Amino acid sequence: MQEVARRPCRAFYDPVLSDHINVSILSNQRIAVIVPCYNEALTIGNIVRDFNTCLPQAAVYVFDNNSSDATMAVAKEAGAIVRSVPLQGKGNVIRRMFADVDADIYIMVDGDDTYDASVAPQLAEKLLREGLDMVVGTRVTEEQEAYRFGHRFGNKLLTGCVSVVFGNTFTDMLSGYRIFSRRYAKSFAAHAAGFETETELTVHALELRMPVAEVSTIYKSRPEGSFSKLNTYRDGIRILWMITKLFKNEKPLHFFSLLAGLCAIAAGVLAVPLVETFVQTGLVPRLPTAVLCTGLSLFGVVLLSCGLILDTVTKGRIEQKRFAYLAVPGPAENGA
Repeated sequence: MQEVARRPCRAFYDPVLSDHINVSILSNQRIAVIVPCYNEALTIGNIVRDFNTCLPQAAVYVFDNNSSDATMAVAKEAGAIVRSVPLQGKGNVIRRMFADVDADIYIMVDGDDTYDASVAPQLAEKLLREGLDMVVGTRVTEEQEAYRFGHRFGNKLLTGCVSVVFGNTFTDMLSGYRIFSRRYAKSFAAHAAGFETETELTVHALELRMPVAEVSTIYKSRPEGSFSKLNTYRDGIRILWMITKLFKNEKPLHFFSLLAGLCAIAAGVLAVPLVETFVQTGLVPRLPTAVLCTGLSLFGVVLLSCGLILDTVTKGRIEQKRFAYLAVPGPAENGA
């Protein structure tokens, strides 16, 4: 397998400070670099070697998702611990990674060699020093081919949708470069199957009001011969559908109240001519419309009742997730 040449990448941090951080703080941590992969034989070797160089104390895990090329062989040759995940989809891979890997700090990065490995020690240090549960590497690039306009616009649109529903915390919700604490990883239920998993990762942190942060990192273009597995429209629709499902599951009172309000508005609009006719003549000649208005009103009441009941259930479920989260020591407590 021909090795892809390294491309120079300017980091945002002082490398001298990074070396000091590795010795003083990160040396007592169990660090795992977890890489979900599908047909990334061209890039995976560079990723494994880069993280082994930047974080020599870390174990690099490559989780292969039914690749048809030599991804597994190249990863093993580069020094990674390779696992196979038969269920297709990035969300299924992340579920296995968090379940199978035992560490204090999890560094998740895509297998396409577009993220800067040299900033990983400083991202991990920020998580430890500030007692955070997730640090997101926000993508910054001057290469047009690295972050196409369609992907950039879709990311902003979907991130804005999540901000409206769950709170404005992140600017790059779909970044594939993230650092997690152990208590985040072990409390994450992971329901998503595909690329919509980044949305679920974000909402999990917002739902439990975890301490999180974003740090700007250089984002590079894929090397020649490497192709993205992301479909802009198909995966965008799946992410939008995931946001809708999470809205229903995590904020049922708001969701069902919105539907009940739409029913009430529709019933009111349809009822206006009926009321006018009744006031003028004392008759209701359009009986089907009157029945429809009554049905919509009753349906709205049922929806609102569902929202009230499910809101109580959801609060109890969130409390259980909170207890599972608190059962694991925070990142600062596992330090030196």
